[in-house]
Amino acid sequence: MIRKTFAAAVLAVCLATSSIAYAADSKGSEAKPESSSETYRQLKLFGDVFERVRSDYVEPVSDKDLIENAIKGMLSSLDPHSSYLDAKSYQDMQVNTKGEFGGLGIEVTMENGFVKVVSPIDDTPAFRAGIQPGDLIVGLDGESVQGMTLAEAVDKMRGKVKTDITLTIKRGEQPPFDVKLTRDVIRVQSVRSKIEGNIGYIRVTAFNEQTSSALDAAITKIKSELGKNLKGVVLDLRNNPGGLLDQAIAVSDAFLTKGMIVSTRGRRPDEATVFNARGPDQLNGLPIVVLVNGGSASASEIVAGALQDHKRATILGMPTFGKGSVQTIIPIQGHGAIRLTTSRYYTPSGRSIQARGIEPDILVDQPRQEGATAEEKEKHEADLKRSLKNNQKAGAEQKPSRPVDRPPPYKAGEQPQDYQLNKALEFLRGASAKNPQSNQSVN
Repeated sequence: MIRKTFAAAVLAVCLATSSIAYAADSKGSEAKPESSSETYRQLKLFGDVFERVRSDYVEPVSDKDLIENAIKGMLSSLDPHSSYLDAKSYQDMQVNTKGEFGGLGIEVTMENGFVKVVSPIDDTPAFRAGIQPGDLIVGLDGESVQGMTLAEAVDKMRGKVKTDITLTIKRGEQPPFDVKLTRDVIRVQSVRSKIEGNIGYIRVTAFNEQTSSALDAAITKIKSELGKNLKGVVLDLRNNPGGLLDQAIAVSDAFLTKGMIVSTRGRRPDEATVFNARGPDQLNGLPIVVLVNGGSASASEIVAGALQDHKRATILGMPTFGKGSVQTIIPIQGHGAIRLTTSRYYTPSGRSIQARGIEPDILVDQPRQEGATAEEKEKHEADLKRSLKNNQKAGAEQKPSRPVDRPPPYKAGEQPQDYQLNKALEFLRGASAKNPQSNQSVN
């Protein structure tokens, strides 16, 4: 089965396969091939180095390890998201796509040699242990992660169900501390819903194979419970690192009647692809607020960008991560696969989100603890080494261009309120009160 994916993390994000595409150069045109003689000269250089290491290195190294590590180096030098998957990693990835796998329940990426937590998955060992977005995992069972690839660190965190592993966590300015976790079967419930008065709340934590059907079920349940009293819906995409493209399209399509959802453009202009909405709008025009933050990436940004451009939803929160590139999983027969960045995606208005992100219509931050040290800069795609540049002229910076609504700090030991959600609910109730004639039946 062939699929494209927009995941920002490896441990818990769902990935899938897709057809081979072509990388883009800085001008969007096809790079000129080098002469055959120069290519052979460079390949001879590789062969010479390979033979020297193979024969003279202080300890024996298998040919398989040398070649696989060379491939890993070649791909990882391109951008933060291209990589080599050995046979086991590729098999794990295919399992992950189903929305069920064994592990800790952490979505991660690599940053400055350490494993960075993008988000813990709800109701998993990591979530229950209090692992937070932005935490750096600096050690695994007492072994430093420096020198490991992301795939190696992920493989070490996985294991048999009911076995333990100790993570060494660096959080902000605090000294490193250990957290002991027990591995479990991770079943990703990618959609959760509840009722907030006369407002429906839907949280989407990942875009896996079950997401669109689970969203349909959540909308149906909310409509059946509230009927004509339903005044609007909050779609929560905070700390959602992405997943499958077809699921992002399906989620967007649930709220649109027509028009473009997203387009992808690679190295060759004739391979551009456009995905359009087919409708119907399952909420029949009722107002929507989409919650986003710096942990909302990739497929989340597709949904937020589509609904924002069509003016179908109000986006509220903080600027998103800014991952606007497409990774293609290309199986290598008899081995694993390569994950290769092959194109960029664009919102309906033609915006590239790469290294820029989605800026919300209403900028609202979450509360911080009283007496906390100076605010640490949140990392985005633009901060990653070798990240692709955004070649569009305006708005290249990730910083909000308008004032941010920042709530008062909370005291140590207090449970902080979800200020962003409260603002979203206030907005929807206010919109309903100002324009009651727009309230439509969704039975």
